[in-house]
Amino acid sequence: MRLVIQRVRHASVAIDGRTHSSIGPGLLVLAGICDEDRDEDLDYLCRKVVQMRIFDDAEGVMNLPVTAVEGASILVVSQFTLMASTRKGNRPSYIRASRPEVAVPLYERFVALLRRLSGLDVQTGVFGADMQVELLNDGPVTIIMDSQQRDLF
Repeated sequence: MRLVIQRVRHASVAIDGRTHSSIGPGLLVLAGICDEDRDEDLDYLCRKVVQMRIFDDAEGVMNLPVTAVEGASILVVSQFTLMASTRKGNRPSYIRASRPEVAVPLYERFVALLRRLSGLDVQTGVFGADMQVELLNDGPVTIIMDSQQRDLF
């Protein structure tokens, strides 16, 4: 599973011109799922997201997790293009991205585990929908994580 985690002032997902979900301060998490992903990958990444100290403390130092920020929320958006391979040519290959029958249950378990571990409001996009994601990145702070390449990130 590959994640792009962004600290945001606000973020939202629109589908067909209508707002589907929105959050104020917190995290926007873009999630790509591959066939190799297992429950232990979900657990590893959820714990990292919830415990990652990327919010400022009283001294302005990134020392707080999202759970310590008053009013914070998390917005999780599925994004198969995160699994793109760009090794050959100029057209990305998405062969590593899981098909919906594999990805949807993993995505749903990931969101449920984030809710349970964080205790926060966790909003979502709609799996497979054409979504417009709007955000105001705070910092900017953007972190990339990949459960299959833990030693690289």
